[in-house]
Amino acid sequence: MTGLAFPWATILINVLGSLAIGFLARFTGPEGLFPTPLDVRAFLMVGLCGGFTTFSAFSLQTLILAGEGRWLLAGANILLSVALCLIAVALGHWLATLFGGFARS
Repeated sequence: MTGLAFPWATILINVLGSLAIGFLARFTGPEGLFPTPLDVRAFLMVGLCGGFTTFSAFSLQTLILAGEGRWLLAGANILLSVALCLIAVALGHWLATLFGGFARS
C-alpha cells in the first residue's frame, strides 16, 4: 500500500455497502415491507454489509497518506468517505421507500 495515489476503490466499496445497509435497514425494519427478526437483520447488515465494506482498509490508507505527509489527500479521504457514505445510506433508505420498502398504513 505504499505509494498509494488515492483510495478510490475503497471509497466505492464503502459507499456501495452504505447504500445496501441503508436499503436493508428500511426494507427489513419493523415497519418495512419485509419485517425481519433482529438476528437476521444483524447478520445481513453487520455481517454481510460489514464484511463487504472496508473500514480497516480506509483507516490504513488514511494513515499511510498522512504518514507520507500527504495531509490534503488523507483529509480528503476522510471527508469524502464520511460524506459519501452518509449520502449513500440516506439514498438506500429513500430507494427502499420508493420501491415499497416501507409499509403504508
